[in-house]
Amino acid sequence: MRSVLLRAPDAAPFILVVTDADGVILWRDGAASARRQADELGFVEGAHWSEAKVGTNAIGTALAEEAPVQLFSAEHFEASQHPWYCSAVPVHDPHDGTLLGVVDISGPAMTLHPAVQSLVTTAVRLAEARLMIAQQEALNTLRDRMSAMLAGTSGPALVVDDAGWVAYQQGVRSRDRIEVPAADRSILIPGAGLCLPEKITGGWLLRPTGDRRASVTLRMRQDPPVLDIHSGTEPLVVPLTPRRAQILAAVTSAGAAGISAPDLSQRLYGDGDHVVTVRAEVSLCAVPSEPCSPPGPTGGPTASTRGWTRPVTTSPGNRIG
Repeated sequence: MRSVLLRAPDAAPFILVVTDADGVILWRDGAASARRQADELGFVEGAHWSEAKVGTNAIGTALAEEAPVQLFSAEHFEASQHPWYCSAVPVHDPHDGTLLGVVDISGPAMTLHPAVQSLVTTAVRLAEARLMIAQQEALNTLRDRMSAMLAGTSGPALVVDDAGWVAYQQGVRSRDRIEVPAADRSILIPGAGLCLPEKITGGWLLRPTGDRRASVTLRMRQDPPVLDIHSGTEPLVVPLTPRRAQILAAVTSAGAAGISAPDLSQRLYGDGDHVVTVRAEVSLCAVPSEPCSPPGPTGGPTASTRGWTRPVTTSPGNRIG
């Protein structure tokens, strides 16, 4: 950031500010004269510059709108800020879009240059690119270390970082990201069953625990319908939409022989003319459902999991092993 925006800080009459997602100033640098004027405004490290605290200002408004904002003079709410311009651009996590904070350039209003906003935007894009590279490097390091460690083992395994991004998979096919693991919460991994995460340096290792055979019960009479999944650990409860439950019931009632798209169309729509629609609906059943929750000691949900990738072959109310 310094190399892009502060090559000659004393010659450029502005300051560069970085805040977190709450608008708290984490760092600032720039021209000595501009820093002295900012001190008088309380525009210093640790100060809170959200809209809720100081009214309309570029930092707070950029956070609220999650978009670039430039304010000039009296466009600021506080009269003490009217001698200033501010150009703020939000920083997002390049992987999931989470708002991380804001980069802002502020200076005397009469020194505003037309290129300032573009300059800040460029710096933010470079910062987001560097964040992406840093995460990929961390995933590569985790993959290299754990692939060597697991090379002599058999059975499925999944290695993810602390945010759930997949670094390495063995004997399973997972999405790029799973639910953020926790030591006391089982996660359903396609191809591996229920896995209890093990903490490792830089992330988590997920491997099946106990008996890998799973029994599944489709409960249509509950509201909403659910799947009860048992796999050697605490049972998980997967809530289903009414439509998913209807499709699962129709598919599984056909038994081991399965069901064709025209037959499924007949069951769901009363005719065989909705084959394309039926295929699309079955495909949507492959999308991970809402978090699955095992019942806790008092009957309430205490944990969650993601990763359901296909309809289960079971009949309503009947359990299979």
